[in-house]
Amino acid sequence: MEPTDAVLAERIAAGDDAAFEELVRRCSAPLLGMALRMLGDRGDAEDVVQDAFITVWAQAGELVEPAALRAWLFQIARRKCLVLLRTRRTRRTDLVWSVPEQRSVAGGAPLADPQRAAEAGAGVLELMRALAALPPPQREVWLLAEIDGLSYQEIGERVGAGEEAVRGRLFRARAALAGALRAWR
Repeated sequence: MEPTDAVLAERIAAGDDAAFEELVRRCSAPLLGMALRMLGDRGDAEDVVQDAFITVWAQAGELVEPAALRAWLFQIARRKCLVLLRTRRTRRTDLVWSVPEQRSVAGGAPLADPQRAAEAGAGVLELMRALAALPPPQREVWLLAEIDGLSYQEIGERVGAGEEAVRGRLFRARAALAGALRAWR
């Protein structure tokens, strides 16, 4: 039986390396996924995840509610992503998005014809541009709802907001994306 987040938090605060490794094992992939979706750059996302884990290691003793370890970790990473996004905005750096390569069946035949693949790729790029244009809090909520499939309550815990705030951000994000992608309907 795996230890609970509260037990891990207490053990990490006491300097237990094994408990910290367990936290990293449990949370690395979802944390990296969130950071990657927010930032659009794997290198930046990996840096944010590493910084978040370092912060947890250094400040685990300050956690008031040990059962909230995972939510605290995600909030730390989210804040680091937002700081990086603000920095990018002032530097005027454009995000680089990639379109997934066309997959093929075992015999090497493409799954879709070239025209459909090109249209799908263009649609993905347009969605990525529209997502990049959203304010970071709206983009984050949209990604957590639509990509990760989290509930309003779970999203609220991750972003540090109430369910009503999450609903409002998600509504505004969906409306902005619908307007931006009107040509693709």
